[in-house]
Amino acid sequence: MANLVETLTDATKSIGVGAAYGAPVTVDGATIVPVALVWSGFGGGNGTASSPGASQQKIGAGDAGGEGFGGGGVAIPIGAYVTTDGKAEFEPNVIALLAVSIPVIVTTGWALSKFVRALKK
Repeated sequence: MANLVETLTDATKSIGVGAAYGAPVTVDGATIVPVALVWSGFGGGNGTASSPGASQQKIGAGDAGGEGFGGGGVAIPIGAYVTTDGKAEFEPNVIALLAVSIPVIVTTGWALSKFVRALKK
């Protein structure tokens, strides 16, 4: 299991900046660097069978308490840095930014409603 953890740790080191910023592309004299909002998650698992007074023994997958693993990730394109005539500007992807902001707006509204209710009591 330790080998698996080390392998995953080494693999996820490259996810950071390389996943959030794409390779620069030059189009009609402008350099474009795509930007994404990136997050990922991983799981793990292992299992041992034991009973009171018995020694721990490893059990195989499929046996009650076996092993497991999971993982996933998301990348949402939020815009691009466009460099023209030596001047860099961020050009947002408005639709993606609105989609990403929906959970923040909903959570803020929910929290404010709870806060107002608490103040009324």
